Amino acid sequence: MANYDFIILGAGSAGCVLANRLSSNPNHNVCLIEAGSKDTDPRLHIPIGFAFLGSGSNLSWNYETVPQKEFEKEVVAEPIREVVDSAGGTHKVETESLEHRKGFQPRGKVLGGSSSINAMLYVRGHRWDYDHWSELGNKGWSYDEILPYFRKAEHNESFDNDYHGQNGPLNVSKIRHQNTPTDDFVKTGSELFGFNEDFNGENQEGVGYYQTTQKDGKRCSAAKAYLVPVLDRENLTVMTDTNVNKIIFENKKAIGVECIDKDGSSKIINANKEVILSSGAFGSPQILLRSGIGPSEEILKHGIDHIHELPGVGKNLQDHIDYLSVHKYNSIELIGFSLRSIFYKFPLEILKYIFKKVGLFTSTVAEAGGFIKSSDDKEIPDVQLHFAPAMVVDHGRTSVWGHGLSCHVCLLRPKSRGEVTLNSADPQDDPLIDPKFLSHPDDVKDLIAGYKKMMSILNKDPVSKYTSKHVQRPVDLNDDKDIEQAIREDADTVYHPVGTCKMGNDDMAVVNENLKVYGIEGLRVVDASIMPTLIGGNTNAPTIMIGEKASDIIMKDWS
Repeated sequence: MANYDFIILGAGSAGCVLANRLSSNPNHNVCLIEAGSKDTDPRLHIPIGFAFLGSGSNLSWNYETVPQKEFEKEVVAEPIREVVDSAGGTHKVETESLEHRKGFQPRGKVLGGSSSINAMLYVRGHRWDYDHWSELGNKGWSYDEILPYFRKAEHNESFDNDYHGQNGPLNVSKIRHQNTPTDDFVKTGSELFGFNEDFNGENQEGVGYYQTTQKDGKRCSAAKAYLVPVLDRENLTVMTDTNVNKIIFENKKAIGVECIDKDGSSKIINANKEVILSSGAFGSPQILLRSGIGPSEEILKHGIDHIHELPGVGKNLQDHIDYLSVHKYNSIELIGFSLRSIFYKFPLEILKYIFKKVGLFTSTVAEAGGFIKSSDDKEIPDVQLHFAPAMVVDHGRTSVWGHGLSCHVCLLRPKSRGEVTLNSADPQDDPLIDPKFLSHPDDVKDLIAGYKKMMSILNKDPVSKYTSKHVQRPVDLNDDKDIEQAIREDADTVYHPVGTCKMGNDDMAVVNENLKVYGIEGLRVVDASIMPTLIGGNTNAPTIMIGEKASDIIMKDWS
């Protein structure tokens, strides 16, 4: 039976940070457990490769939500049924039914977690977000207190000031793919909402180019930044293709975990100091519930022994709801598939990437964007735009022949709250994910307003020349009901679930300000699930920050 000081469950953005920092002390014996495989697939390292992973990739969990009641219904095919006629004969008939649309929830199942399959955007969120966490009673989590951890993590190639770091393992760079449509979007958007060269600096508001987690034209995932450089440490063990069934307790103290390897064999691993959950907003509550930690009614109905009552486990799910406007335009400068791109552009771009690490293959797809206010009465930006010089339909799962562009409008602080629950006690079963998108009426209202602001850019010269032909049905900008209908037909996540093991001091909090699970000794949660509220931006950089701060807390506790 293996023994370690710290067992980290999940090698995602936070887990890789923890593995690096905790194992920096040679007296700490650290084990990092990942359900997915090693990050050897070339699509994980060539930046644009993530767009070709597909919905069936074994590098993602490929979750779906339960049917969302506020989404439009769609036709769902049912199995063929046998019908008996009046003469006693039987006939096979195909049946269809209507069901509310499900959302798509891809999460990384590989070393680096979602940082290995995301669009590589480096965005921290707004100062207000972290000051709000502090105001909720989470001491030590104000913006001024967490900024040093953002800087500690970062090596920024473009900015060296009070907001950015130069000595961290996570490389942050400008995008190396230059194209006129993206430049036109930034120029036009800046005329309307102001230009911002650094969304992570003093001011977030405005339109500009995204910073990206790349180094020398290659993806810089959490695994690449934090894990690869320390894999030779004798006190660090990394286990891949290993699923965690449950945490083992002794008198409400976490003393180990039960794991299942890829062959289906079960084994127990002991933790001398702590078990640390870093399995994300879906995985961490799922493991807690399967281990008997959470609301009793949810645990007992699956035949699981109830260890400790924590009603907030799996609750408070928040995610960015997002709507895409997609347009076709016949220009080889836009990313897409055509005879000219296949036989002319792609071969040239391959050579550019091989020899210079620039061009199309370094694209993050979402290359530029902005943070704007949906209305003048908003104190801070509540809408985020992502501009992509490519047609992105159904999360990229539907291919469209030709060239074009897309623009996301994302609601940054939705008021809707969902939950993650168990489908069964089987560790191979997906969790039940219910974000309850658009369940709060303000979310619909604000997203409609944000859509109009986005379209003010897309309908203004020179961007307007790219957007006259719609891939989806046209939307009447003067009819809020039509905009709302379009949102209900196509809106979905932009991949930022948080909050299901929230940090706080109220009855629904799961961890305290030091990320210790209430009522349980030797157990912490360190990932995006601890966020009490969703931050105003992409969540990879904040999750890495959480890993850095938690590492500091843990190291001090065990010094």
